[in-house]
Amino acid sequence: MFRDFIEILILSAVQGISEFLPISSSAHLILISNFYDFTSSSLFIDIGLHSGSLFAIIYYFRKDLLNLGNNQKLLFLILVGSIPLIIFGYIIYSTEIISLLRSIEIIAWTTLFFGLLLFLSDKRDINQNISNNLNIKTVLFIGLFQILALVPGVSRAGITLTAARFLKFNRVDSSKIAFLLSIPALAGASFLGLKDAVQQSVEFNYLLLIAITFSFIFSFLTVKYFIKYVSNFSLTVFVIYRLFVALILLLVIYFPH
Repeated sequence: MFRDFIEILILSAVQGISEFLPISSSAHLILISNFYDFTSSSLFIDIGLHSGSLFAIIYYFRKDLLNLGNNQKLLFLILVGSIPLIIFGYIIYSTEIISLLRSIEIIAWTTLFFGLLLFLSDKRDINQNISNNLNIKTVLFIGLFQILALVPGVSRAGITLTAARFLKFNRVDSSKIAFLLSIPALAGASFLGLKDAVQQSVEFNYLLLIAITFSFIFSFLTVKYFIKYVSNFSLTVFVIYRLFVALILLLVIYFPH
């Protein structure tokens, strides 16, 4: 039981932190699974981890979401921006193409390339904000970029931040756009997971509650402090981290001895 608790704690930390930082949660979860033989990992635990992140982002933006009735334009734009990911995500999920993209080599190169792309986007001038400049054209541009996040290593948070920064949105507003777009994305992932779980007749257990709880805590704290961080600093530290991870993976792949 103690080992299961530690494993869930680690998976929750990886999910909660990497989901909302521009470093790719899917890549980190795949790497963890490859290097450690976690016995407690399962489809239901995966659902719990994503659900915890979903509840956290909804709770953090609860005031904004409750006010969407008075700001129907923002609600409409969030939905429009999510359409590309929903369509392509379902196609890839249905055809199981994603299983071909989960190799360590692909993760290494996407981590490297999209880390450099994030660096370039973060050097853009700032003259756009959500209130005045988020429209169908800009949100669709960000939404199309978000499709790339279906490939492990790209990072959904990272690629939406990159797209928003290329459009000259400031870092805080770019982060808010990325976080708001994560709500439909996480809801979709949880729904597809539940669909599979029902078909497999997976039983509910206490580990699921632990996964949801700790994923919620780590996710909430990450969102809270990331927004504070980008209010004062650039995204360079995340670029350096991505380059470091990519370098280690490439060395392991191409120079195994």
